[in-house]
Amino acid sequence: MKFLKSTPVEDHTYEELKENLQQASNDLKVLYTNMSNVLDPDLIDYYIYQTKAMQMRYKYLLESVKKIEDSYTKNPL
Repeated sequence: MKFLKSTPVEDHTYEELKENLQQASNDLKVLYTNMSNVLDPDLIDYYIYQTKAMQMRYKYLLESVKKIEDSYTKNPL
């Protein structure tokens, strides 16, 4: 089992987070579009749950990116 240590975040991790944040944003746009085009109640429920899950992922990624950016602002290289 691997334990997480609080170590400085590497630059590639920051770039990966930004890429994942952009992908989550794109996925949200697709989900919103799909949800607006469905009529079946089961599919509406599906897209509601999918959208909520993606919103939570987006929020987590955004907070992670902001945390890294704040740490760089306080302690520039």
